[in-house]
Amino acid sequence: MSAHAEYIAAVLMLYGDLPDTPRRVSASDHWFAHRFYADGVPLAVVETALLLGSLRRLARPPDAPPLPPVRSLAYFWPVVDELRTHPTPDGYLDYLRLKLRQAWDAKSANAQISTFSDDR
Repeated sequence: MSAHAEYIAAVLMLYGDLPDTPRRVSASDHWFAHRFYADGVPLAVVETALLLGSLRRLARPPDAPPLPPVRSLAYFWPVVDELRTHPTPDGYLDYLRLKLRQAWDAKSANAQISTFSDDR
């Protein structure tokens, strides 16, 4: 497998593993992954953008109206641009991985509590 194909596969897998993203990637998602590669965006920057964008969605106030699911990898394009302009410090990607896991676990736990609550 070429470096290009490995990069595209990695981006699409990272995208597909996020909360609130489609189960199946689209032709548009493939195009955006290719565009990141063609623009020379390091895979770590793409992953950071995906995690940061997802965390921003999950960190909304509980009383805020729910956001619709992410429909395209294009949603993260502005975050990639932001990170290319303002790189993150070393270790930030690991921090984001941990924070997203914690936020998703907390959201899942809250959903189970409300789903199985006795006060219905």
